[in-house]
Amino acid sequence: MSDAGGVTRVVERLRAAGCVFAEEEAEMLLSTAAGPDELDLMVERRASGLPLEQVVGWASFAGLRIEVDGGVFVPRRRTEFLVGHAVELARPGAVCVDLCCGSGAAGAVLLAEVEGAEVHASDIEPAAVRCARRNVEPRGGRVYEGDLFAPLPRELRGRVGVLVANVPYVPTEEIGLLPPEARDHEPLVTLDGGADGLDVLRRVAGEAPEWLAPGGHLLVETSERQADSALAVMSAAGLAPRVVTSEEWWATIVVATRP
Repeated sequence: MSDAGGVTRVVERLRAAGCVFAEEEAEMLLSTAAGPDELDLMVERRASGLPLEQVVGWASFAGLRIEVDGGVFVPRRRTEFLVGHAVELARPGAVCVDLCCGSGAAGAVLLAEVEGAEVHASDIEPAAVRCARRNVEPRGGRVYEGDLFAPLPRELRGRVGVLVANVPYVPTEEIGLLPPEARDHEPLVTLDGGADGLDVLRRVAGEAPEWLAPGGHLLVETSERQADSALAVMSAAGLAPRVVTSEEWWATIVVATRP
């Protein structure tokens, strides 16, 4: 499986399919496949455009191995910047919520990195909920199926110290410009943020003050060009927001605090 000739053939097939990081992807496929037949099938699926993480069934995220099923939003590397700030803000024993949790990557990291964290996660997609439960619940968290805050236990109101909401923020008219991996293989509900990309953010910001503890934080990912509008949305909801950017991660996040 790891002979030089085999590696070269896999790299060549991936490169011919347009995979920019063919060498790294080949290594991941070779380390996952149980034998030549499975490897051949994996390479074929990847070459057809299926996201690498859905092909191998997992993603590396903030040092954790996160299971990723077909049809589930793949956690982005840049989102590690968002989750890293959430970890920094969470005190030991903090109540944390991961909205639009997808695979549950953020919730899993909070459980792994924040001592005694109480983590609750939710998603509207049944496939995502099934996947997130395998990543979050063995680590001690809880995952619920439903729309944003709706399925969360009522007793969390006013107690949440850190609320991570990786909401969809791509404007509807720009969905077609996304890479095929995303637009063809990830649920539209995880990508489409409405006309200006901020529809879901408005809903989250509008309800967040009811759930956050005094001094609690809401963290969302956005684009650089949407940052000012996101700030206005947070401020209108009665939160105190600030923008944090990283050139290294090519990431922009908004951190909003309940006064």
